[in-house]
Amino acid sequence: MIELDADVLVLGGGPAGAWAALAAAGEGARVVLADKGYCGTSGPTASGGNNLWYVPPDQAARERAVDERFEQSARLADRRWMARVVDETYRRVGDLAAFGYPFAIDDDGAERRGSLQGPEYMKRMRRRVHRSGVTILDHHPALRLLVDGSGTASGASGLARQKDGEAWTVRAGAVVLATGGCAFLSGAFGTNVDTGDGHLMAAELGAELSGMEFSAAYALSPAHGAHTKGLMMQFATYSTEDGDRIDVPDPLGARTRVAELLAAGRKVFARLDRAPAELRGAMRAAQPNYFLPLDKAGIDPFRDRYEVRMVLEGTVRGTGGLRITGDDCATAVPGLYAAGDVATREPVSGAVSGGGAYNGAWAISSGTWAGRGAARFGTGRRRPRAAPAGRAGLRPGRLDAAEVVRAVQAEMLPLDRNLFRTRAGLRRSLASLDALWDRVTSEGVAGTGRERLRARSAAAMAAHARWCYRAALAREESRGLHRLEGLPTLPRFEHRLLTGGLDDPWTAAEPLEVPA
Repeated sequence: MIELDADVLVLGGGPAGAWAALAAAGEGARVVLADKGYCGTSGPTASGGNNLWYVPPDQAARERAVDERFEQSARLADRRWMARVVDETYRRVGDLAAFGYPFAIDDDGAERRGSLQGPEYMKRMRRRVHRSGVTILDHHPALRLLVDGSGTASGASGLARQKDGEAWTVRAGAVVLATGGCAFLSGAFGTNVDTGDGHLMAAELGAELSGMEFSAAYALSPAHGAHTKGLMMQFATYSTEDGDRIDVPDPLGARTRVAELLAAGRKVFARLDRAPAELRGAMRAAQPNYFLPLDKAGIDPFRDRYEVRMVLEGTVRGTGGLRITGDDCATAVPGLYAAGDVATREPVSGAVSGGGAYNGAWAISSGTWAGRGAARFGTGRRRPRAAPAGRAGLRPGRLDAAEVVRAVQAEMLPLDRNLFRTRAGLRRSLASLDALWDRVTSEGVAGTGRERLRARSAAAMAAHARWCYRAALAREESRGLHRLEGLPTLPRFEHRLLTGGLDDPWTAAEPLEVPA
């Protein structure tokens, strides 16, 4: 059995986890980073291009950027947090330049720092994390958090995938969760590691979640591919199977019209014929993974029609996640911090999110804050005896993990259940998901050795789905990513919704802060 001790344990090796590890190490903490995959290559950021919410230090420009984003957020973001994110992201991207990241150069000779190539970005981050003295445990997914008698997060335990499921334990003064969102194994590019494991582990210690109703994030992808780059589709012309052109109000509004047709069982095709000829080479260079499967199929997307589908990205591209209770990204559990997609992005994105930009900036900023906060909390903290928490998906039983996953996907993936929501539909889905959860906890999920990870992830997906739909029922309006049939946006409902619990999930309005 692998046993280690650290001041800070970071779970997750994407951008948020890497920035958290760097920040904690910079505070003098002994840091261990454990990743479900290989730090630097797993997760959605490492698999494509990423733009950032990057605003140089011009006060007027930053105020305009914050004001614009606040309105776009359906008025659920927080201007103070947005300003903090803009400032922190600018400074950390400066660090990335110092790490040697090769930013593109514009015609005036200036670096264009608002866009990153994921593979190169994460390669640089892994190298910097390693050089900072952080112990990296690749292919070491966590299964449970450790908690001491006072309820403080004190490490985690899991399995080593490449060592036949050998157990590992890291005892730590504080823990940073950077385990990503949940895409329900929909096949969205790079999200196979995003099954909501961190949310489940945190909830088992009593953490709250926020914004889980804003989880119906779908993106367009080639039907026989998995790359969901919405920016590409601003140049698309859409048509039905028989070739009739589909009228769409604008490039961004096209997704709703396309989704309506797909939900009705129609096939939809796209062609990127509106892309200017001088941009097509740059589009291929910026997003090679989008074009690769099309090229292999002999399709020129600028000339030929290709079938498209809508792929659920859940709380990876959506907004919901663990509730943040302080500027250092602490959760309601002492010693437990959250960064990146595992945390709610409502302070910066409100009810509307995206694949990069604000999410990319949030990963950098929240990772930095969580790493510093965890280091200050955990460095030198006395280690009382701690025990592993949790039970869902951990007790071997009769249920097959693949069966659990299919049952969750049957309620979460269909457009007519999750994107175009109705009260009756949400209640039917919740009845099925609640019954599934009862079976998961009472019958157990089969899995030994490395298969324990599949069982645990299946349980996490079931828990995640129940939080999403309970929050969706509680928000009796349509706002941002949450569309509830027959209910328009109601300005009076401008507050956030909390949810939590496992066997008995609950929802509540977040208490409003009263100025002193």
